[in-house]
Amino acid sequence: MASSSDLTPLRDRVEQLLSRTGPLPIVAAGDPVLRRAAEPFDGQLDPSLLARFVAALRDTMRAAPGVGLAAPQVGVPLRLAVIEDPAPVPDEIREVRGRVPLPFRVLVNPVYEPVGAARAAFFEGCLSVPGWQAVVARPAEVRLLAQDEHGSPVDEVFTGWPARIVQHETDHLDGTLYLDRAELRSLSSGEAMAERWTQPTPAEAAKGLGFPL
Repeated sequence: MASSSDLTPLRDRVEQLLSRTGPLPIVAAGDPVLRRAAEPFDGQLDPSLLARFVAALRDTMRAAPGVGLAAPQVGVPLRLAVIEDPAPVPDEIREVRGRVPLPFRVLVNPVYEPVGAARAAFFEGCLSVPGWQAVVARPAEVRLLAQDEHGSPVDEVFTGWPARIVQHETDHLDGTLYLDRAELRSLSSGEAMAERWTQPTPAEAAKGLGFPL
């Protein structure tokens, strides 16, 4: 049986969220909204409301803090996400992970496809699965097709950490969590990460926890 929130029009649901002050509440794993394919955006929110919602997603992402946030993560099953990464990391990590600054972007109706066969495996976390990280092997380079918040088409290739962010957030819109793609033997608490697995690559974690890279 559908809940009353499932039956609330998207516009009304967004208006309700924006009526509060401060960052939006982030939905945690276990909520069905994170396991359903989001509805494609086709004008359900007028330009003014869309701009307000995008700003709220941006502010919530920054406050968390995170490098991406999808609409389902705040309970809105709409194919929309925001991404941004100032990449405040040491040079060694920047070089190994390809973690370069990613300016703020809005992704509307995004889809991605791998470019080439190369894959990269690194620890990854999620604002909807707080306190945990796990190693995920993903395509190292992807082509993103989407629109921006103004309806302009996006056709762009991403590599390194930006490619990982694009994949992670787009997956949310398909009802997929990073744990679905993770090597579960690598699953580590935030405390374990801080104490043991802060190396630029997960090679030491693979040896210690017994999983292949």
